[in-house]
Amino acid sequence: MSSEDALRQSWPPLRLTAPALVALGFLVIPLVAVVLRVPWSSFVSDLASTGARNALWLSLVTSSISAGLCLLFGVPLAWLLARTQFRGRSLLRAAVTLPLVLPPVVGGVALLLAFGREGLIGRWLDTWFGVTIPFTAAAVVLAQTFVALPFLVISVEGAFRASDERYDDAAATLGASRWLTFRRVTLPLAMPGVFSGAVLSWARALGEFGATITFAGNFPGTTRTMPTEVYLALNSDPGSAIALSMVLILVSIVVLSLLRERWLTGVSV
Repeated sequence: MSSEDALRQSWPPLRLTAPALVALGFLVIPLVAVVLRVPWSSFVSDLASTGARNALWLSLVTSSISAGLCLLFGVPLAWLLARTQFRGRSLLRAAVTLPLVLPPVVGGVALLLAFGREGLIGRWLDTWFGVTIPFTAAAVVLAQTFVALPFLVISVEGAFRASDERYDDAAATLGASRWLTFRRVTLPLAMPGVFSGAVLSWARALGEFGATITFAGNFPGTTRTMPTEVYLALNSDPGSAIALSMVLILVSIVVLSLLRERWLTGVSV
C-alpha cells in the first residue's frame, strides 16, 4: 500500500465526518454560548445573593444525602441483579431503569401518590407517626434519590458482572461466608464502578428539577434547589440565571474529570 493510499484511509469519510461535526456543534455551541454570556463583572455578587447561596447549599446537602442513600440501597440491589438468579429478574431490572426514561415530572407525581398525605404509604406515615413528607427538604432528597438511583445501580451492576466470580468461589472454598466474601472480595473488585456510580448519582441529584418541584415545591431555603433557582431567575434576572447555570456547568466538568480515568481505561460507566 502506497503512502498516498494510507493517508487517504487515515482520513474519515466525509459522509460520516459532516454529521459528526454537526452533532458535536449541537452539543458544544449552547455551552459556549453560556460561557460567552456570563456577566463576569457581577458573577461573584450573583452567587453571593441570599437566594443563590441558600439554593446552592441546599442542593449540595440534599444531593450528598441522596448519593449516600443510593450507595446504601443501590449497591445491594446491584449485587442482587448481577449475582443471583430468580424469576422476574428482567422485570425487576426494567423497573430499576424506568426512572431513566420516565419524564421527571411524572416521577414527581408518582412520588406524591406514594408519599403524599393521601398516598399509598404517606397516609400511614401521617396517621401512625405524624410524618408529612411532601414540600419538605426530605421530599427533595426522595425526589433526587428516585431519579439518581438507577445511575448507581447500572454502574455497580456492570462492575459486579465484570469482576471474576472465581474469586468469590475461592473465598467460599476457604470457608468465608457470603457476607464476608462480599465485603472482602466482591465489593473491593467492583469499587471503581461503585465510585463512578456514586459520582454520577450525585451529579444527577444535583441537577434534578422536574420531580423535585412537583413533589417538594419551591420554598426558599427549604426546597428551592439550584435548578429551580435558575428557572425562576431566568424570568426576573437573566444575568443571575446565566451565572448560576455556569456554576452547574463547572460542577459537571468536575464530575467528568473525576470519571475520566474510567473512560481512559475503556470501562463503561
